[in-house]
Amino acid sequence: MENLRNKTVGEIVKLDFRAADVFSSYGIDFCCGGKISVADACAANGTDESKVISELESLQYKGGAAAHDFDSWKLDFLSDYIINTHHQYVKRAIPQILPLAQKVAEVHGDNHPETVKINDLFQDLAEELTSHLHKEEMILFPYIKKLVLAEAAGGCDDGACFGTIASPISVMEAEHENAGVILKQMELLSAGYTAPEDACNTFRVLYGKLKEFEADLHVHIHLENNILFPKAIELEQALLVD
Repeated sequence: MENLRNKTVGEIVKLDFRAADVFSSYGIDFCCGGKISVADACAANGTDESKVISELESLQYKGGAAAHDFDSWKLDFLSDYIINTHHQYVKRAIPQILPLAQKVAEVHGDNHPETVKINDLFQDLAEELTSHLHKEEMILFPYIKKLVLAEAAGGCDDGACFGTIASPISVMEAEHENAGVILKQMELLSAGYTAPEDACNTFRVLYGKLKEFEADLHVHIHLENNILFPKAIELEQALLVD
């Protein structure tokens, strides 16, 4: 138990992705907030630490395993997976959610003023994510792939390494942090995306899609913050030393 309580949340999810469901069930952030220990996360969240640790420990006795061992993947493959799975999801979901959020705010804003704020927040999030994904796909991820190629070639003689990846990664992580803040605000405003009794179907669909969007973005950010980014920094440093 001592070992688990002192491990970071992100580290535990990295080792067994099923742990993400445990943390999510207690409202513990495993992506942007994944760099703190389980003990600190539980304390900050007001969660019973012993219950969380018990559920984490029980995972080893359950049948099956995590669907993917992300931590073992090559960085170029992981980059492509993130783009093809999570970036594509965001690009599909944003045009679906934006008009729903606008309509619900217009129709229900008087009786449910939180929907007006949620609409504003999601518009901000959509704009930021669109720019964020573009920077990753056009600049950061191609550079990570160059690092992988350089490693396979035995070094950075071709000029592939510039010792700069920590800087763009810090920018991406700051943007992840801001996205996490927006997600948390929407989650609180909507009481965990619980539609009120007088909600119409569009209202309920909006909250369902926002909840799905939040879940996907948590996984998306986890894969980058806790696996791809630290390993890319480590790889670049190793290549520069060689």
